[in-house]
Amino acid sequence: MKARFLMCAPQHFEVAYVINPWMEGNIARGSNPAAMQQWSALLALLRHHAQVDCISAREGVPDLVFTANAGLVLESRVLLSNFRHAERRPEEAYFSQWFVEHGFEVLALPPDVYFEGAGDALFDRRLPLLWMGHGHRSDPAAAAMIASLFDVEVEPLRLVNPHFYHLDTCLCPLEGGALLYYPAAFDAVSQERIATLVPPELRIAVGAADADAFACNAVNCGRHVILNQASDNLCAALAAHGYAVHQTRLSEFMKAGGSAKCLTLKLTEARTPALALP
Repeated sequence: MKARFLMCAPQHFEVAYVINPWMEGNIARGSNPAAMQQWSALLALLRHHAQVDCISAREGVPDLVFTANAGLVLESRVLLSNFRHAERRPEEAYFSQWFVEHGFEVLALPPDVYFEGAGDALFDRRLPLLWMGHGHRSDPAAAAMIASLFDVEVEPLRLVNPHFYHLDTCLCPLEGGALLYYPAAFDAVSQERIATLVPPELRIAVGAADADAFACNAVNCGRHVILNQASDNLCAALAAHGYAVHQTRLSEFMKAGGSAKCLTLKLTEARTPALALP
């Protein structure tokens, strides 16, 4: 089955407030034409490998473009996000309406439990496991609730660097079982859990320069990895694992703290076959 993603065009995208360090100093400093050009290039690139649906852009919700935060999808069900920051909460109703209209069963956590969708929850591609980030946006209490709702094993990972406020800014599970990640974004316990669960030959650790270019905020479709920018060394490491790297400039969205993965939500998430966890 061809992968399917959700995106939202940036007609109303701008940095209008500050809710992460990337936004500081960038209010009203973006270029909407440049954002549209960069987003369109990402869309065209992704359409070579997948189907893309689009939710309509709306005034007053500039971060609606970051569809990864709409919710967590598994098969025909979606768990909607409960955003921590008031500035993003109006997005919830628009995403909910889209999912209902497109045949998804919509689930919700209690309103006092913050959870920011596939920004903080990523399915491993080798293990029957959901990695869940917490520490900045999502609450650790969400882990047990998600495990119960979806009948999945959830591995919480604590994020410690505010520049990597969502899990998808610093970790990307790749089809075939490799894991692209920035170790310094996690506390020592979480780094150890990753090392325990993912064998060294499948771990692709990036350095600070690649992390700051949001190399881990990548869209993976089969053996294709689409990202903003990657060093020659990282491209070589990914190629050695069998992945083709596609770089596409997304500097306008980085002003708001987002890149390729943030701009997409995979809608065709299936369960990973059972495998004994270490």
